[in-house]
Amino acid sequence: MKDYIKQIIERIEDNNFARCIVREYLQARLLESLQESGAFENWAFVGGTALRFLYSMPRFSEDMDFSLSAAGREDNFTALMKRTKSIFAAEGYSLIIRAKAEKTVKNAFLNFEGLLYELELSPHSSETISIKVEIDTNPPAGADFETSIIRKHCLLNLQHYDRASLLAGKLHAMLSRKYVKGRDIYDLFWYLSDRNWPAPNITLLNNALKQTGWQGRTVTSDNWRSETALRISDYDWDKVITDVRPFVERQQDLKLLTKENLLKMLENDVDR
Repeated sequence: MKDYIKQIIERIEDNNFARCIVREYLQARLLESLQESGAFENWAFVGGTALRFLYSMPRFSEDMDFSLSAAGREDNFTALMKRTKSIFAAEGYSLIIRAKAEKTVKNAFLNFEGLLYELELSPHSSETISIKVEIDTNPPAGADFETSIIRKHCLLNLQHYDRASLLAGKLHAMLSRKYVKGRDIYDLFWYLSDRNWPAPNITLLNNALKQTGWQGRTVTSDNWRSETALRISDYDWDKVITDVRPFVERQQDLKLLTKENLLKMLENDVDR
């Protein structure tokens, strides 16, 4: 399988882009491992990486976010991470997994040692390439789910939030996060650029906001755009662009990603 990675990056001249492709391949293999273990009977793929895999959003991602399809279901997090490590080890990867499974949101860092050096993407044999995995084991109620078969380096059959619920999840992240994350902004810009993307799942959005101590007014189908615009208006746009730049597949897209354009899209999006 390492030979396959070498083949897909051999003609890529940009080092950062090649690293993103390598990480994405490892993410696909992780999804394959989870799928073969039956994780997607209870797990749902959410977040920016889900948008990349399911809908070809032109932004790479470091993290992989999941949610249980219902609170109280078995997540098997530790066992699934152990199985993933054994699969990669059998193919000659040096993988260290540091997992924290005590909290409601369980997470693990998968650190692949020496791979970048082996692929001639780093002069340092000690440099790692990492993937963070998180799963919410007490998800807010109200999400709707779909299952999709896709081909991304391998064949995958993934349970995930439907489109309205994915947008609700992104809006929740933006409204509740205590710091600016440019990748959130890019993702929202991408959502709004698709006039056929459905309106957010308002029930899920409000339940998620309530879980994280939202002090603002109740979000409705009539005011979610104005609430989001109010949040965005205070952002330092230089920080937005700096955060998202390393992950954008087409750098020219960033010329369109302006505060003015995004606020205009929210203002004009009267049909949602």
